[in-house]
Amino acid sequence: MDLTVFSLSGKIVLITGGGAGIGFGISKAMIMAGAKVVITGRREAVLKEAVASLGENAWYFKHDIRDKAKIPALVEQIEGEIGPIDILVNNAGIHLKKEAQDTTVEEFEGVLQTNLISVFAMTREFAKGMIKRKNGSIILIGSMAGNFGIAKVVAYGTSKAALVGLMNNLVTEYSKYNVRINTIAPGWIVSDMFLNAINNDPIRREKIINRIAMTGFGRPEDIGNAAVFLGSEAARYITGVLLSVDGGATVNF
Repeated sequence: MDLTVFSLSGKIVLITGGGAGIGFGISKAMIMAGAKVVITGRREAVLKEAVASLGENAWYFKHDIRDKAKIPALVEQIEGEIGPIDILVNNAGIHLKKEAQDTTVEEFEGVLQTNLISVFAMTREFAKGMIKRKNGSIILIGSMAGNFGIAKVVAYGTSKAALVGLMNNLVTEYSKYNVRINTIAPGWIVSDMFLNAINNDPIRREKIINRIAMTGFGRPEDIGNAAVFLGSEAARYITGVLLSVDGGATVNF
């Protein structure tokens, strides 16, 4: 068996929101797999610290994915200075925890603009080069909240469910150019914010633990490892897949 198909050596990866949380876990996994990694985000201090930790094969560009008008210039700058993007990971997004009846239309639209419309805009622009080169992998970071209902996340859950529809439709157009598009749906992944939230809410913590079929919570590198696989040649014939990385939470009862 040729294990080099799992290597990302020679590949250039762009990860939006790649400086913290799940995004940083993906960044680390991509570096470990041999890729050159470009991360973007709104907070330059976070990006600088992340790149310092990732090492010499990492770069950052400050960019807010909601600023869709600047995306074409971002593509030109990154591909001009670093090189053509082989793998795009659409990780950046926002959360909103509110009851549906307390969520304003403006708040709902804001979440969709960030988590769906901006993802389409980034994908569309970076796919132009992939289509010309007839090669590329695009990974969307969804959520288990897009797979089943969770209280108080109506806008977030809807935006993540919509990513699957976006993926399905782009598969029909991108596949003939050998550009693959897949979605990872993370479950409950360890972070300081997540742990602080559930430690202050023992009832919710117990409910979450009972929902997960496996033992314990996921780690950012679990999502990173899945992204490495989907971006590699080992997944050359995989497109249009929704990959849940949630310890069985989606199917457990």
